[in-house]
Amino acid sequence: MKQTLNLRLSQHLALTPQLQQSIRLLQLSTIDLTQEIEQALQDNPMLERVESYAPSSLPSESSSPSSTSSSDASSPSSDPSPEPSEPIQENQESADWEVDFSSSAHQSRNANHTNDGDEVDVGEIQAAVTDLRDHLTSQLSMTRLNPRERQLVALLIEALNGDGYLAQTLDELANIIPDEPDVKEELSIALKHLQHFDPLGIGARTLQECLDLQLAEQPVSPIRDLARKVVQSHLDKLAVREFQKIIKALNCTEDALREAHLLICSLNPRPGAPFEPLDTRYVVPDVIVRKIRGHWRAIVNTEMLPKLRINSLYANILRKNRKQAAPELVGQFQEAKWLIQNIQQRFDTLALVTQAIVDRQSAFFDHGEVAMKPLTLNEIADTVNLHNSTISRVTTQKYLSSPRGIFELKYFFGSHVSTEAGGAASATAIRALIRQLVGTEEGHKPLSDVKIAEILGEQGFVVARRTVAKYRESMHIPPVNLRKTL
Repeated sequence: MKQTLNLRLSQHLALTPQLQQSIRLLQLSTIDLTQEIEQALQDNPMLERVESYAPSSLPSESSSPSSTSSSDASSPSSDPSPEPSEPIQENQESADWEVDFSSSAHQSRNANHTNDGDEVDVGEIQAAVTDLRDHLTSQLSMTRLNPRERQLVALLIEALNGDGYLAQTLDELANIIPDEPDVKEELSIALKHLQHFDPLGIGARTLQECLDLQLAEQPVSPIRDLARKVVQSHLDKLAVREFQKIIKALNCTEDALREAHLLICSLNPRPGAPFEPLDTRYVVPDVIVRKIRGHWRAIVNTEMLPKLRINSLYANILRKNRKQAAPELVGQFQEAKWLIQNIQQRFDTLALVTQAIVDRQSAFFDHGEVAMKPLTLNEIADTVNLHNSTISRVTTQKYLSSPRGIFELKYFFGSHVSTEAGGAASATAIRALIRQLVGTEEGHKPLSDVKIAEILGEQGFVVARRTVAKYRESMHIPPVNLRKTL
């Protein structure tokens, strides 16, 4: 085969490093982006943090929108602390490294927040939680038990699970201590001692035993005795709301059973749960929504991120020694420039998309979930003239803070339900109506899924019973038979 050289023209898509970084930063949450910026500050000497800046406050409804001002881009030594409303300014008249990054790249046109005094990292504020085993061991040390009994009680404490239940049987624990024939009886006595420790119900082997231990410590009364009978013999019937069967079996009145039921509901089925360490995760809102002059405005939250700029010392070195500059330094300068530009572009895109969502769902911020409109990614993409994938990245792991609470941006998108008038209602609005109907129903005669569908139909919403059941289960609302009360 003869080898030849041919020249062909073709078109293909290529993701430049800058575009790849822009896409990656766009889908990061605020916490992840903060970590990314901190890592860049450590790796790239061309980047530096703006330590001081002029704080400002969020615009109120009575205030006028802040005007956009520009900083002097001709001098690299200009004031590094512009007003937060200033956008980044670039001077492209000469070489690329003459771009002025003295103003913070994280200052969005609409980003204004109040900085009230000292900054406190809420993640550093942790509640001192005592471990369950430490709590029980401290009580064991204050008892008058002999050393042998203390060892057995300590063994039982180690066998407890996170809910405070004895995870192993006494036979299994007895096998741990060989060549002692009476150890099971000793363990039974040690278990009795443990079950008198705080919290009540600790060391139980079943739910019935846990509740009964707590009821045994209640003041003696007919209601308490009735509650113990229900727990010991009819707890399964109580779980499925078979009240009439319990009344017939125990020969009690409906009022007495109601009081006993309330007493049982006041007990703690997981006595060890309060001692478990809490895995607290904090959400940093990316956007603040406020009503200004009668219109809802989305303001990007930039105060949670460090402010960046190009290091003026290295920039001057590059400016004076363009030809002899080290390639590594030039590359780091370009990476720093890309990072600042991409972060600014991220904020601009986030502000544009969020404002489009807020404009579409303005009725939600005025009236709540019942006024939520159906919304898709395509509608927002067409409104802001961006691709669907970009909208998906912008709304992933991004949160919005409003007077009605904090919501993920994905929350404002959802399917729709047809109405008799030929329009569409948001699934979120339907779920809110179902929650209202269940919240106002009569306890002794709760609404079935069929009845809820009929009520929604009377209000003009075409909803099938299966759809009602699906929405009810998604909100963790139990079925009709488990919502029945005396």
